[in-house]
Amino acid sequence: MSQQITTLTFFKYPSLQQKLWAFGMMQFAHAPLKKVKGLEFYKLLGSGKKNFDPLPDWGVYGLLQVWDNEASAKDFFAEAKLYKRYVNHSAQQLTFYLKSIKAHGQWSKQNPFESSDLLDENNEMIAVITRATIKLRMLKKFWDYVPISQKDLVDNPSLLFTAGVGERPVTQMATFSLWEDARALKKFAYRSQNHRHAVQQTQALQWYKEEMFTRFQPFKITGQWSGFEIPPSLISNEQ
Repeated sequence: MSQQITTLTFFKYPSLQQKLWAFGMMQFAHAPLKKVKGLEFYKLLGSGKKNFDPLPDWGVYGLLQVWDNEASAKDFFAEAKLYKRYVNHSAQQLTFYLKSIKAHGQWSKQNPFESSDLLDENNEMIAVITRATIKLRMLKKFWDYVPISQKDLVDNPSLLFTAGVGERPVTQMATFSLWEDARALKKFAYRSQNHRHAVQQTQALQWYKEEMFTRFQPFKITGQWSGFEIPPSLISNEQ
């Protein structure tokens, strides 16, 4: 029985000093992360500007972590010196706790997400991570099309949170989104003309040399973030 969980933490850095520290940690955090007990997979992520702009947002960074179980994640967030450094250098932190429903594709030549055996049938919320490494010769076509493909996400009432992130600017990109329920996600995916056309373009032009699509059940959110209100059902009693 898989007890694996995934966490995705966002950090906000307002000042120049904080931004410089965060940028440096994209290199220097690897060594301590590789020693974290129970951590099976991780990615240090930068972020793009609003509405999936390819230009970096130097004030927001993310940390994706896949854990063998929730206890390991709790130990890290409560005790790890590395995480305390992140908290001390950032103004806001927000962590999504996720159980994998299904994952297709690969991330760095592997699929790190195991389907959870502990899903709650009464929890209708759904989160999605999509990521891709874009072929260099397709970069311009891809980024020219992004504003069109994401048009139906703007002001979508069923979309509770979204962020564009990536391991490297422009070429290795990912999106994270939190939805009210699977019905809202399917409505966007299958009824949105712009999104359907984007999928068709992806299949026709073969933009990506590696891609992954993962659905999760969010079961807890901790921290705070300007402009985002944690849904009551996902508020942790531990906060």
